[in-house]
Amino acid sequence: MTSPSPIFHMLPDAPDPVAPFSHAVEHDGWVLLTGQMPFLGTDLGSGYPEGIEAQTRQVMKNLTAVLEGCGLGLQNVLQVRIYLTNFDRDYDQMNAVYASYFPADRRPARTCIGVGGLAKGALIEIDMVARRF
Repeated sequence: MTSPSPIFHMLPDAPDPVAPFSHAVEHDGWVLLTGQMPFLGTDLGSGYPEGIEAQTRQVMKNLTAVLEGCGLGLQNVLQVRIYLTNFDRDYDQMNAVYASYFPADRRPARTCIGVGGLAKGALIEIDMVARRF
């Protein structure tokens, strides 16, 4: 369902924002998901799991919660951006975990970027673009 005005989604089952933003913004069937951190719960004090593999799984869990809160799933994701604080060390392990979330013949377009730091000391952040279809 499309709307003439953007919808700003704040979802109770997704982690609290670390800054002033919505979990997702939707317009004309497009849903832009704000980058998620690997928080273990919805409270910002819930902490992160140890290591890139566990943090990647947690970020994907948090993104799935946002998608589900918008009535979508991973099958609606068309584009992904991944940010890693230690690109050379974590890239291969992150990819192994990430690949398990999408069928080999239906993977979203993707960019992966090494960055100098992420909020609250996370090793990874991922944002997504999804579409209702």
